[in-house]
Amino acid sequence: MNLPRLLQRSRTSAWSRWWLNAGLRWMIPFNRPHGFRVVPLPTGGIRVDVPYWRVNRNHIKGIHACCLATAAEYCSGLALMEHLDPKRYRIIMKSLTMDYHYQAKTRAHAQFAPSAQGLDDHLFQPLRTGEPVLYIAEVPLHDAQGNHLATGHITWQIKDWGRVRTKV
Repeated sequence: MNLPRLLQRSRTSAWSRWWLNAGLRWMIPFNRPHGFRVVPLPTGGIRVDVPYWRVNRNHIKGIHACCLATAAEYCSGLALMEHLDPKRYRIIMKSLTMDYHYQAKTRAHAQFAPSAQGLDDHLFQPLRTGEPVLYIAEVPLHDAQGNHLATGHITWQIKDWGRVRTKV
């Protein structure tokens, strides 16, 4: 699967969006039960829709905190992978912190659209040195009514595959 090309096609084609989501459900089985739907934004970036399903709810009938954290991670990782060549760079989550603001009682979404200038300053220029780069993505999550549910801060470590010491 050529992820950047498929994400680009998914911006304008419902068929490509369906194919993208089917492929991601197959490739990332951990996220499959959550029913996340990936929607590439027309101007760049990714939105991950979180359905208000029983499997995603906690004991007080709100969307579980870990489900929201997973959506934030998924969203930011896909948005970064859209700009990176997976054959050249390895991306791995280093840390994830969440600030919760409001109880999610309806469907929700995470959205992350890194700016071209921010990517160049904080990702591409440092990668040219050959050293690993830490990139922090700030991902807001909102519900269907527009309430700010949470903010995720995901730190990604990006490095050239040639510098990875563990075997795949």
